[in-house]
Amino acid sequence: MANALAKKSLGKTSLQVSELGFGGASVGNLYQAISDDQASQTLQAAIASGINLFDTAPRYGLGLSERRIGDALRQLPAHDYVLSTKVGRILSPDLKANVNEVRYGFETPMPFDAHYDYSYDGIMRSYFDSLQRLGLAKIDVLLVHDLGADTHGEEDSFYYQQFKNSGYKALQQLRQQGLVKAVGLGVNETQICERVMDLGQFDCFLLAGRYSLIEQGALTRFLPKCVAHGASIILGGPYNSGILATGVSGSTTPLYNYEPAPQAIIERVANIEKVCTEYDVTLAAAALQFPLAHPCVASVIPGLGSDVLVHKTTDLLAQSIPTEFWLSLQQQGLLNELAPLPVMEQ
Repeated sequence: MANALAKKSLGKTSLQVSELGFGGASVGNLYQAISDDQASQTLQAAIASGINLFDTAPRYGLGLSERRIGDALRQLPAHDYVLSTKVGRILSPDLKANVNEVRYGFETPMPFDAHYDYSYDGIMRSYFDSLQRLGLAKIDVLLVHDLGADTHGEEDSFYYQQFKNSGYKALQQLRQQGLVKAVGLGVNETQICERVMDLGQFDCFLLAGRYSLIEQGALTRFLPKCVAHGASIILGGPYNSGILATGVSGSTTPLYNYEPAPQAIIERVANIEKVCTEYDVTLAAAALQFPLAHPCVASVIPGLGSDVLVHKTTDLLAQSIPTEFWLSLQQQGLLNELAPLPVMEQ
């Protein structure tokens, strides 16, 4: 029997997602290979912990993550989980693929390559291909992966127009036919999310790292727009690539936004750590719990690469943090005064 994790509504849909979700990049062998057994144990631990939101993508291990997550979820009744995957890339067989080297950040044995396609036909093909890889009959949430200038640079206009004039119709159709219950984007930037809101209704945005214990710029413009639009946030990267999990007191250079952290960020985190020490609060617990206080944030999905990490993360989410801790951060200018604060359960 799964443990109880609090659930929140996803946008205006009927979907209820656990506040802690499972990001599927790790079981796609992100940066390093893990065995099928370890992937299975990790997913079983997540299910047993009460996690019901599972996010994956064709890009994660070039299909490996979808295969492993499908194998784990197939044993469950369909109503027991919410499955999210992504469109925007098509996988094709690659006879020349070197499966012994890291490709696109994944150490995967899958002999495929990927190319972008945000057209109607491309999104439809990606959706049905994912069902085959998953070995499941349903996908609940369909996210357009890596749309925007952050990924595409000079080709941003081409791919955006392709999605606007063609691909968005596929999302509409799949949702109208009940083949998916929610549509959105899976990206690392807020600008493209604001841009697509003019095209029609989006139910959610999976956003990596843009609202966190050290980054709250989204409070003034983006999050209010999401509230008005009726879109939830699934927050990836609550640790901002690691610095909010490791802190800055160790001997290694902490990472922020996938790169060595700049000095200003290191100093800010060091000051937050001082407040953590004063109130006996774990930095990672504060980082995990803070975003969930915002009514727009439905779930956080940190990297969970082992069953041990699943258990550790659920413990962090349950850790009691006094209200005075959050107020102290605000009083010292370490937390935006507009930020909603977590409420300590009595």
